[in-house]
Amino acid sequence: MSAPKPTWSAYKCNPDCREAKRFLAKHSIPYREIDIEATPGAINEIVKRTGKRAIPQFVIDGEWVQPYQPGEGFLYEAMSKRLGITLP
Repeated sequence: MSAPKPTWSAYKCNPDCREAKRFLAKHSIPYREIDIEATPGAINEIVKRTGKRAIPQFVIDGEWVQPYQPGEGFLYEAMSKRLGITLP
């Protein structure tokens, strides 16, 4: 499984973005962050690919993945499985 490239977020990151970045850092997973506020057309690309304006987004093996569930938070188990991480 390849690392999420790119990871879409915002400079003024919400708690979900911060947690996604902490998760990737904790597991030493490299990623390229795309700041949707500073990148022309980024919001349109997210909507085109996902049908909604939701960040963060991971792109894993070409598939766009929302690593959190609104109201529930970051999907640790699901993202660990997708990225081949063994949780304690």
